[in-house]
Amino acid sequence: MPLLADLADGFVDLVLGSSCVVCGRPGRALCVRCCHELPVEAGLRRPTPCPPGLAPSYSAGPYDGVLRALVLAHKEHGVHALAGPLGTVLAVVADAALSGAGIGPDEAVVLVPVPSRPAAVRARGHDPTTAMTRAAASGLRSRGHPVGVAGLLRVRPGVVDQAGLDAASRAANLAGSMATSTSAVRRLARRRPTAHVLLCDDVLTTGATLREAQRALESVGIRVLAAATVAATRRKIDPPNLG
Repeated sequence: MPLLADLADGFVDLVLGSSCVVCGRPGRALCVRCCHELPVEAGLRRPTPCPPGLAPSYSAGPYDGVLRALVLAHKEHGVHALAGPLGTVLAVVADAALSGAGIGPDEAVVLVPVPSRPAAVRARGHDPTTAMTRAAASGLRSRGHPVGVAGLLRVRPGVVDQAGLDAASRAANLAGSMATSTSAVRRLARRRPTAHVLLCDDVLTTGATLREAQRALESVGIRVLAAATVAATRRKIDPPNLG
């Protein structure tokens, strides 16, 4: 009911002074109107050029508009309330990835969040990818899917911020940068030995991060079924050389 939603948003704004990160409307972090703009479908999206061997990668849409506003506010500005909406979108993407691989709704699945650098997590005060991955798993479980979350990966020291790096530089920066947690891998092998593994991240850019995470898991015998991200950057095409 729009009237009740407007009243609720007015109350939230009065008490917390918050506003929608997309349209600026006073009230909750994502207003009802903008919430209705969240994607309800997802599809296969590949970076160009695509890292060799990258598992099928799915996203809900391009990294702009509502999706970009949500990711940035949650990741960089600590708007923790957005983990739920982002998890909703990620669940849609995971569903599409599982359907694309022919995985039935009764088969066990484990979502593995791509880890952030420890320094970045400390600076932000939270781990945004893990938070939205847990929210996605919760949403999938509520619909009857046997889904769990496992923090199987960690980032080794020496990795620098990826912002501003091109595809080749990202790949070089990330080469050998991730490793698995031995204890987490053992728990997975004991509790869910036949589970299908999906990698989860916020944005697909060059695919270098996902490919490195996939390499680290495959190095200990864990097959990655697919990768699910909230959004994917648009392909940038160099202008033709007319000289």
